[in-house]
Amino acid sequence: MRYHSERVASLINEELSKIIVREIEFPNCLATIINVESDKKFTKAIINFSILPFEKSEEALKILEKNRVHLQYLLMKKINIKPMPKIIFIARS
Repeated sequence: MRYHSERVASLINEELSKIIVREIEFPNCLATIINVESDKKFTKAIINFSILPFEKSEEALKILEKNRVHLQYLLMKKINIKPMPKIIFIARS
């Protein structure tokens, strides 16, 4: 079962990275997903991301949180996981 959660986290990382590149614009900064952590029941997926320059991380976090529901909807259309984990964004330095 551990391997399954790692595969799901990897798939979410790959697809969400593509979606963010297409859908979200960050002013004067670069956002990169570092890793995705999923719990065993797939109720939540914690998305750790990095922002350069780090001073813009609060602004980028607000943009991601504002678009979280839309990003989750697009992710659900791309990958068929039941239940779809709720995505939570955390900025890392």
